[in-house]
Amino acid sequence: MNDKNSLLAEFEGVVSGHRDGHGFVIRDDGQADIYLPPNEMRAVLHKDRVKARIVRLDRKGRPEGRVTEILERPDVPIIGRLLQESGVWLVAPEDKRYGQDVLIPKGATGSAKPGQVVVVELTEPPALYGQPVGRVKEVLGDIDDPGMEIEIAVRKYGVPHQFSDAAMAQARSIPDHVLPKDLRHRVDLRDIPLVTIDGEDARDFDDAVYCEPAKIGRAKGWRLLVAIADVSHYVETGSPIDVDAYDRATSVYFPRRVIPMLPEKLSNGLCSLNPGVERLCMVCDMLINAKGEIHAYQFYPAVMFSHARFTYTEVAAILQNTRGPEAANRKPLVPYLLNLHDVYRALLAARQVRGAVDFETVETQIVCDESGRIEKIVPRTRNDAHKLIEEAMLAANVCSADFIGSSKHAGLFRVHEGPTPEKQEVLRNYLKAMGLPYTISDEPHPSEFQQIASATKDRPEAQQIHTMLLRSMQQAIYTPINSGHFGLAFEAYTHFTSPIRRYPDLLVHRVIKSILTGKRYQLPALPTPGEAHAKLSKRLASRAPTPTQVPKKLSADTQAWQAAGLHCSANERRADEASRDVEAWLKCKYMREHLGEEFSGVVTAATSFGLFVTLDAMYVEGLVHITELGGEYFRFDEARQELRGERTGIRYALGTRVQVQVSRVDLDGRRIDFRLVRDQDDLMSRAMRDKTGSGSADQGARSEGKRRSRPEPAGAIDVKAAVRQAAKKAAQKAAKAAGKTRKGRR
Repeated sequence: MNDKNSLLAEFEGVVSGHRDGHGFVIRDDGQADIYLPPNEMRAVLHKDRVKARIVRLDRKGRPEGRVTEILERPDVPIIGRLLQESGVWLVAPEDKRYGQDVLIPKGATGSAKPGQVVVVELTEPPALYGQPVGRVKEVLGDIDDPGMEIEIAVRKYGVPHQFSDAAMAQARSIPDHVLPKDLRHRVDLRDIPLVTIDGEDARDFDDAVYCEPAKIGRAKGWRLLVAIADVSHYVETGSPIDVDAYDRATSVYFPRRVIPMLPEKLSNGLCSLNPGVERLCMVCDMLINAKGEIHAYQFYPAVMFSHARFTYTEVAAILQNTRGPEAANRKPLVPYLLNLHDVYRALLAARQVRGAVDFETVETQIVCDESGRIEKIVPRTRNDAHKLIEEAMLAANVCSADFIGSSKHAGLFRVHEGPTPEKQEVLRNYLKAMGLPYTISDEPHPSEFQQIASATKDRPEAQQIHTMLLRSMQQAIYTPINSGHFGLAFEAYTHFTSPIRRYPDLLVHRVIKSILTGKRYQLPALPTPGEAHAKLSKRLASRAPTPTQVPKKLSADTQAWQAAGLHCSANERRADEASRDVEAWLKCKYMREHLGEEFSGVVTAATSFGLFVTLDAMYVEGLVHITELGGEYFRFDEARQELRGERTGIRYALGTRVQVQVSRVDLDGRRIDFRLVRDQDDLMSRAMRDKTGSGSADQGARSEGKRRSRPEPAGAIDVKAAVRQAAKKAAQKAAKAAGKTRKGRR
């Protein structure tokens, strides 16, 4: 890096802007990102593909670059608010990574009014001495319109939200009910009391379940049926609906709105396993022994009739009290629910023997009123009904993976690899720093993680430990190359149970049907993957192979399946990002109504620049910047994942309870800032009592790049004195700056 040739060498990459005006080039070759100063960012835009070279190293040895050529400007719209300043029309991008406002000529504003949210198409790119120019392509409405956050997100992340005319025409031609001809070559399960169990707000029903006791040899066991909507019967390979479904790859869920993968006529109608109507399904019919092991299974197409639509809450109440009012209302079906509960307990025991990782995390649900405003944020509690369905679906997914693998047919597996060596080392250092008598091996098994989680569940810092265990995991992906599912401790796993909302499940159904009929499923010519696919592909390619991995040439068929897997994995992440963006927007709007209020919370992340705190009552996360932590130096301990005051010994780590005040809300930046509220005398005296050593850090350690907060006196902080001191310094600084300005003008 230090030689002249390295500095002059050119490379390609994608520009990633930063809201503060600078940016980075994310290199295609996987090398370290290159910093672009604000002046370099004036001629480029966020997401531009460029050629660049390193021109210098900064004082910390980090490479700084210069763009030499713009190779490609992505054809993506910019969303922002239309403003008029001194007679000039411009659009301020909602995504602050773009860094520059877009000028709009007078005749290019369309019907948009000042302050409205619009979609802009660029007509002139930015230049070193000129802003980008564009025209208003679409008017979304006013910033406070209900659902505006979703309209912004689907365009910001490129989520397809309108079906093609061809797909809609095909949907209209599909019948409203199951036809007699559809029943040919299907097992008739209409007399079997299959039921659906979902959340209260569910609108599409992928899966139905049924369980009865069964003998396996002389031992007891169960017959478990998992019936899944037969989407593949109606969505043929390469049809207009199929093309649109592949493009989306998944349904996207927002508060109060879903952007479905399939047209509503299918997703909520003909494919959905609604109660009291005939529906086509694919069935995984399993025999499970008393140990929770799958003794045998078979797949077959069938026709079913859902006998009831249960909610999780209702089933949990019935299982808890079989003599209660809920059970009385469903008396004929209660025995089957008890059978399901019995097989669930056996499957759960097998899960524990297998050593699958099972962290209890808190998921939240945003409850909105009719206008889209948040009324409250509540935790989603997982009861036995949730877990019962989860274990039944896991069993069916394992069978589908085994069926495809043993048939030597190409397909998509759901692969979750173990933690990388780097993440393993971070976790080991953390466990050691915390003084915990546990560690993980060089090739860890999921049971090692579960043992640590179980052994520490009653410790005060349990949440902190479990968070670190979770962060050491990798994200799961879809791929035709099976390497198992680490978290679930399965040798092979795939997704079979949600073809209404996930395209990989639809592909798995098609493969299983092909195997049943003695054919081989051939993927259609798929559309060119988008930007999200390219980013994920690059990231996966940059992973260092383990010593046991031997590179081998893939067949054309496997390469096609790999491309489909990458596309589905990338769009799954795109959907998650869009959903998180909308939730962050809603939470910011919600917290604007609580500015100045105080709440209790817990530290959920510690960084070199501050603490992220999640409020107990609101389940909202915000940042306590390091300058809000008090008048001393704070050192970030990466191994312990904590900030520690050098003078007082105050420690803020994952799980630390704090009291905060909502101090600032930035809707555009999706950011909430908190200010720490505490009894300074009590906290500092307690910290000084607990602190070991001399009680003050040596001066040499203080100079090693520590972050410093506002200068405040030792002991209890006199807030008024600190404010007066800060105001005095600001006035002196302003007077000095004014003097320099006058001198320069002369």
